Amino acid sequence: MRLLLVEDEPTLRRQLQAGLEDAGYAVDAADNGREAQHLGETEPFDAVVLDLGLPVIDGLSVLKRWRDAGHRMPVLILTARDSWHEKVAGIDAGADDYLAKPFHMEELLARLRALIRRAQGIASPLLQCGALSLDTRSGRFTLDGQTLSLTSLEHRLLAYLMHRPGAIVSRTELTEHLYAQDFDRDSNTIEVFVGRLRKKLPPGLIETVRGMGYRLAAAP
Repeated sequence: MRLLLVEDEPTLRRQLQAGLEDAGYAVDAADNGREAQHLGETEPFDAVVLDLGLPVIDGLSVLKRWRDAGHRMPVLILTARDSWHEKVAGIDAGADDYLAKPFHMEELLARLRALIRRAQGIASPLLQCGALSLDTRSGRFTLDGQTLSLTSLEHRLLAYLMHRPGAIVSRTELTEHLYAQDFDRDSNTIEVFVGRLRKKLPPGLIETVRGMGYRLAAAP
């Protein structure tokens, strides 16, 4: 999953980016509203963490412009604890959730997991595909009840597919959602990771749809 983090305070931005990356997300970061607006309009993100008090263009204006342009990615706004009016304005502008500063990283991660699930129409934190399960709270994959050992990128790729059961996902889409903007992307590596995953999963769980991409489907 790929996130956009928009925060102008350098120390907090570094801390949040490190925490999000440790949780397995690919993260692009912006420190002002103009850069944030551009990234949100040109790059595909699974969710956005947006501070409202930004330089150049304030966060509320950025959010309104995204929504006016039809961009529907889930947005979690960060507000000052006592600024109830910011929370109301943010939600009215199209935010999906808010978090007041200061906050615990665990709460931010939990809210992001819920937003990403809801964006795909998934209510339960436990995702299931045949004998394969993903507990989004712990990030733990199990196969027939046994913990599945995966590398970081294998985990990220399989988690993305688990959030889209039955959907055909192209190599381009996977590349765009598994790597941050400054990463040296190569869609051919997706084939390598899919091949590695297939060796660890039941036959037929990851299907190749010729000329289109991959689909996760419970094996018969």
